Amino acid sequence: MSLKILVTCPPMLKQIDKFSHVLSELDMKLTTPDVVQTLSVEELLSIVPQHDGWIIGDDPATAAVFEAGRAGQLKAAVKWGIGVDNVDFTACERLGIPITNTPAMFGAEVADLAMCYVLGLARDAFFIDREIRKGGWPKPAGISLPGKTMGIVGLGDIGRSIAKRAEAHDLNIIGWDPYAKSVPDFITLKNDFPRDIGSCDFIVFACALTADNHHLFDEPILDLLKLGVRVVNVSRGALINERALLKGLSSGIIISAALDVFEKEPLMPDSEILAHPKCIVGSHNASNTIDAVIRASHEAIRLLDRMLKMQVETE
Repeated sequence: MSLKILVTCPPMLKQIDKFSHVLSELDMKLTTPDVVQTLSVEELLSIVPQHDGWIIGDDPATAAVFEAGRAGQLKAAVKWGIGVDNVDFTACERLGIPITNTPAMFGAEVADLAMCYVLGLARDAFFIDREIRKGGWPKPAGISLPGKTMGIVGLGDIGRSIAKRAEAHDLNIIGWDPYAKSVPDFITLKNDFPRDIGSCDFIVFACALTADNHHLFDEPILDLLKLGVRVVNVSRGALINERALLKGLSSGIIISAALDVFEKEPLMPDSEILAHPKCIVGSHNASNTIDAVIRASHEAIRLLDRMLKMQVETE
């Protein structure tokens, strides 16, 4: 009997045909709903219990959803990707639902986009593009990267990959990570954020979101920043209090920002961030390359298959 698998991760769904032969060989029957960013809790409560396995995107995988799944057919789940702040792992442990994520899959891809943003902010490339499309011909003076300082929040796979690229641009690099035991010689480690944040010309967020670092970047931080700093977030939106960021942008303390992630996604059309000329916005898409999606999806399928087989053997 085929195992029913629910996939709610948009990047994987967009390339789902590439995995059909693997899934067929594993006797997995897929459900592929239309997902823009996430399904709602109500939708998940209805659909998750009908499946043996679930490959989770950024959906609200709450205790209630897992309880409904456990009462139905759900036997195992995999969080596609690295970030797990949307998944209640404690509930899974309590309910006996095996679950894991796919770590160390996207360091290079996310770092590439982070540096794309850093370079774009340094030279106002995105602003120039917008103004030329409106009929203008602006020539803003940017800044050169050599000798400037980048602060990276989080020195896991992604943070270290960003640092490697930044070092190639002759940037000085400091990093904050209370869990880092050692770092490459070209990174100056600071365990206690926001120590020395005032020396930074760029601040890049690349850490996981936890209960302890929600709104890590908040209004009191503004008094510590160097005038004209540039801010990049390729991690999780809630690390930054968007009201504080907008205040910093309006005052000129923050000269510009690039955000791939937001506190609420997708952005609403009336968002102040969308209206701000010094904000570059993304669509929570930093890890989404053809190569990375294939790599992470195969790993998610492999992990889910292994857990489902273990569950079947114990039944």
